[in-house]
Amino acid sequence: MKSLQEIKFSILELAPVRDDKSIEFSLRHALELAQHAEKLGYERFWLAEHHNMDGIASSATAVLLGFIAANTHKIRLGSGGIMLPNHAPLVVAEQFGTLATLYPNRFELGLGRAPGTDQMTMRALRRGRQETEEQFPQDVMEILQYFKVPQPNQKIIATPGQNTHVPVWLLGSSLFSAQLAAKLGLPYSFASHFAPRMLGQAIEIYRENFQASEYLDKPYVSMGVPTVVAATDEEAQYLATSSYQRILNLIRGNSLKLKPPIDSIEGLASVSEQMAIQNFYAMAQIGSKETVKAGLNKIASQYDVDEFIFTCDIYDTEKRLENFSLIQQLKTE
Repeated sequence: MKSLQEIKFSILELAPVRDDKSIEFSLRHALELAQHAEKLGYERFWLAEHHNMDGIASSATAVLLGFIAANTHKIRLGSGGIMLPNHAPLVVAEQFGTLATLYPNRFELGLGRAPGTDQMTMRALRRGRQETEEQFPQDVMEILQYFKVPQPNQKIIATPGQNTHVPVWLLGSSLFSAQLAAKLGLPYSFASHFAPRMLGQAIEIYRENFQASEYLDKPYVSMGVPTVVAATDEEAQYLATSSYQRILNLIRGNSLKLKPPIDSIEGLASVSEQMAIQNFYAMAQIGSKETVKAGLNKIASQYDVDEFIFTCDIYDTEKRLENFSLIQQLKTE
């Protein structure tokens, strides 16, 4: 088992939109969080791609990453992830090749197999050209080649992109991407921040089937962990009700804008809805530093991951920044 000092800490940002603030506020707060993470020494800062969701402002993922790169200095930046069915592989390679050319050795590309949105929005993104999840392996291979030195007689070359060797990760919440990441020898990140059910099985499959490659000589696993860390367990549980309301609204198909914390969601959600929220947040670490440290150590002993990538849906932006400060302190206490 690795200690918390040995496990890398990173952040996955969804640029949450508060119910009382503008989208511009959310985008500028994403930069503020990235700058905060850089000062604290976090390993990487990733943005997630979602579309047609009023509470998530990171839809133009590469554009927002460019804004953040221009206003930070060294923290690694990337996507967690680009949803490949929504995009032509060449366009993705050109976008991240451009970022990697302008900001050398800072960018990486996390790729997801699902569209990350509904079918109608997916059709709007691709203008009638329907990519399938089954095409994902072929698309990944295509992107990997675009980042390499072009082969003799290669007809299509990403410019920028060629010879940038942007590191590629595979993301997933099922077993498919775990198998593909193992086969290709790529790092793997499991989306346990919202779909933890198959976490253990996916990590086992990835490790058992991993084949060393030009990218990695041994398996590398990160896992998503939702967090709400505060001075006391009671305060953290209170702040976490914003997250619970957000998941409840996702279940009900309502607005995903962040709402202020409330005393309790009891009476707000049915028993089945409360169970769904608990399943969604099964890996969540909510409480004081002491409580969260114990929880992270338990996860570390169970899954022996190389990296935690933390999410946070605290409503108050100062409390949200403090959440990540308190987490980083766990490495030194």
